[in-house]
Amino acid sequence: MAYLLLALAIVAEVAGTVSLRLSEGFSKLGPSIVVVGGYGVAFTALSFVLKLGLPVAIAYAIWSAAGVALVAVIGVLFLHEGLNPVMVAGLALIIGGVVLLELGAAK
Repeated sequence: MAYLLLALAIVAEVAGTVSLRLSEGFSKLGPSIVVVGGYGVAFTALSFVLKLGLPVAIAYAIWSAAGVALVAVIGVLFLHEGLNPVMVAGLALIIGGVVLLELGAAK
């Protein structure tokens, strides 16, 4: 259940972040509403994940790394933003760091 709520938190945070870009400085009402709602759902779901016992370091690492990676992919595919090899290496390092945190917590 914790990982399902964590997935919800990730999707909501990504929706909020992408909508932040689309809101054009909160000048567009629809995307602005999605920003506030997305972040509200994200933090609420994340708080329940922590209440269910997932360690904060693990939950936050997964949440933030998945969010960064998904926003980068959405930026490239839908927002016409660039992605170069250095940026890909940075994403790989973030994901590698999360994997190492998971492995460390398993011991």
